[in-house]
Amino acid sequence: MADSVRRRLRQTTHSTRGAVLTGARWLGRQEASVLVAALCILLALFGFIKISEELGEGELAHLDEWVLYLLRVPGDPHTSIGPSWVLEAAQDITPLGGRTMLVAVTLFTIGYLALERKYGAMWLVGVATAGGGLLTTGMKEFFGRERPDLVPHLVAVTSPSFPSGHSLLAAVLYLTLGALLARFAARRHTKVYLLTVALVATFLIGSSRVYLGVHYPSDVLAGWCAGLVWALTCWLVARYLQARGAVGTTGA
Repeated sequence: MADSVRRRLRQTTHSTRGAVLTGARWLGRQEASVLVAALCILLALFGFIKISEELGEGELAHLDEWVLYLLRVPGDPHTSIGPSWVLEAAQDITPLGGRTMLVAVTLFTIGYLALERKYGAMWLVGVATAGGGLLTTGMKEFFGRERPDLVPHLVAVTSPSFPSGHSLLAAVLYLTLGALLARFAARRHTKVYLLTVALVATFLIGSSRVYLGVHYPSDVLAGWCAGLVWALTCWLVARYLQARGAVGTTGA
């Protein structure tokens, strides 16, 4: 009887120790991801502030002009460099960061998440996208930077230039969706693939705005920085609420 009790105690001790170690490793991973996200927020915020302080001045202005001229045929600013399919691709890619497309993607995503009863994820996508839209509008009105007039625009534009709304909103929505889908994926390489696709889409959308001559490179860089700050902030808030039980664990 005593041997049986000792065996059970040893088994319980081993099980408890294993659970504690597993919990410690999980906590360590969570802390690491939160710290990395916080560091990215600080770096992106610093980048946005530095760009906004240098608008139209010094080396940044020269770099903006140099890149815009570099993307046009010398002596013919109406013609972009590269074969015709590159221009066509840029004109096809840039609407992916437009308000109409982003609103449609957001509504379709919210509808899907509502049907799947992933209400935490649904609210995250809605708040992140709506907040990003308000942030974009507010900053454009605050800075009031005029669109580039160095080269002709190859697509129609109406709003102020800084920061790039396409770049900011693409970063907010596509990075948020990439993170959500990666959260639902079981395999590590699938998670990496989803996040890579989100990053590539964000990069291509922003780059197309410069190629088409409707944004300075600094507009796009600032949009990426602001979008990353907003997307990661929403992600951290969602994790905090989930940890406190304020939102459901499924999809939160």
